[in-house]
Amino acid sequence: MVSCCCCKDDPNAENKKLKDELCNGPVKSRGCTDIFCIPIFAFAQVVFFIVTIAGVADGEPSKLYKPRDFQGAYCGVAENWNNGPNTENMPMQSYTMNVTSTVDTMMKQLVCSSIVSEALTEGAYPLLTTQAKRDEYLCECCLSPCSKCTGSLEVGGDLTSASGLKSTITARMTELTNPSAAADLFSPSGANGDMFSATDFWNEATKYFNSVCLPDCSTNYKSTLSRNYTYSPAPDDGLYPFWVLLNTSANTPTDIKNTIRSVFTFQAYDQSICPYSDPAYCVPFPGMEFGEVVGGSGYCTFQMAAEVAGAVGDAAAGALSSLGSTAFASAVTDSFGSLIGDMEETIPAFIVVSILSFIVGIVFLVLLRFFIGICVWIAVACTVFFFLLGGALLYVLSQQCAGADLLSTGTEAAVAVAVAGTTAASTAISGDEAVSEDMTGDGADYRGIQRYTKSGKPCVNWNTQTRMPGYTPTDYPDANLVNNYCRNPYNATDSYKGDTIWCVTSDTMVVWEECYPIGVILPECEDGYAIDDETHRDVILYCSYIVWGLGGLWVLVILCLVNRIRLAIALNK
Repeated sequence: MVSCCCCKDDPNAENKKLKDELCNGPVKSRGCTDIFCIPIFAFAQVVFFIVTIAGVADGEPSKLYKPRDFQGAYCGVAENWNNGPNTENMPMQSYTMNVTSTVDTMMKQLVCSSIVSEALTEGAYPLLTTQAKRDEYLCECCLSPCSKCTGSLEVGGDLTSASGLKSTITARMTELTNPSAAADLFSPSGANGDMFSATDFWNEATKYFNSVCLPDCSTNYKSTLSRNYTYSPAPDDGLYPFWVLLNTSANTPTDIKNTIRSVFTFQAYDQSICPYSDPAYCVPFPGMEFGEVVGGSGYCTFQMAAEVAGAVGDAAAGALSSLGSTAFASAVTDSFGSLIGDMEETIPAFIVVSILSFIVGIVFLVLLRFFIGICVWIAVACTVFFFLLGGALLYVLSQQCAGADLLSTGTEAAVAVAVAGTTAASTAISGDEAVSEDMTGDGADYRGIQRYTKSGKPCVNWNTQTRMPGYTPTDYPDANLVNNYCRNPYNATDSYKGDTIWCVTSDTMVVWEECYPIGVILPECEDGYAIDDETHRDVILYCSYIVWGLGGLWVLVILCLVNRIRLAIALNK
């Protein structure tokens, strides 16, 4: 008679039950349902074959794999849809600078600087001749609270003199327009600081680059540049009319006008190698070279020029590699012959790696014997966490305002929850009576005690702040500007006013920013939601509740199956 050691009597009844389960072995009663799937699978294959034949006969199969540019035009095709460019001799998808996105920060730093603000709005003869235009400019630059802004612009610092504006903007733009200054562009000690070497920039690389069709991947900033492109903000940009005024007015200070006219001109590829009639799409990014992802793939990926490789750093290199890998699913297209050749050249390394892999595998199995329980319970906890996280993401998405990204909306919600929790705890501990956080409309009547902006920046005292001298208790005696509490001070005669409560922050890069009343997690979006349709938003909101509900059910299932989980752990041990 064959027996099992785990069937021996055990004084602990629960352990005995688990061991009995182990003795019984797997369930033997099974059924086969494959017979029902076979005809369905065969039918699907026939339909797939018919569709494939029709596509090959009537279409252009090469467009299934040919790369495309930012407009959707195919590379290496003579005729593109919607009268697109002739790219027959430009089969490679590569990248050029998105000038509008890249220069946006420098443009705003110039147009919204203190010295330009003085020329446009102050003095005996300001360039903006009406108060309405002056108020519009201050609002577009977020120099005063208004409905278009949630805080002051972060553009790399203020410029307070004409000479300072000329030197700063010239230095920043020279790194972008002069290929020989590429190393400085990517250096944190350059005129642009860490803007082009920071992780955030490279994680958003698709924002600053256009995918275009070029003859080969070796076309870069060192190639022949025979065209010029002079930058100007897009006509629908709120700062466009002020840029044009500064560029054309006879009364614009000389240093400001000369800076605008002289340093915002870029060199661009000739149309014979960059097929776009607008040279704005053919401006190379200094310091960036390219190499083909895989031979014959048609896709180029980023490479760092030798002179800037040291300045980019590991963070940028990782982001660049990631961006290149998303363009094409890499080396699976290598030929069998090249793989065999590489294998012959790397046999010693292959042997060493194989031995080490075997050793690591044995060590892993030994360690798994002792840590499998921990691993299983961590995995179970992660499933619960993902239910919570998934529900939270859906909830935030349903409340996301137009123009706001999901991360910032989630951050604001987290900050609101944290501030509400700490305030409630502080009030409970001190025994003080809770202060009303009620407000109506734009918050002019708000008298609460919120002292953090919506992104979590601490507010400074209205009496001691000097960054916005026109907003003090003396200027607005009826606005209750006490301590560092958020308020919305304005007079009835003001042309522009804050859209909601705000405060001056202690952040050196952000002068002011809007606040939410304590307890308000995500307020209504006055400018609309990222998802326009209210029904769709409601569906996503209810889905978040469903996901949280499923998470709760999952927790109950786990609690009911604790013994089974322990059994599985014991069996694997």
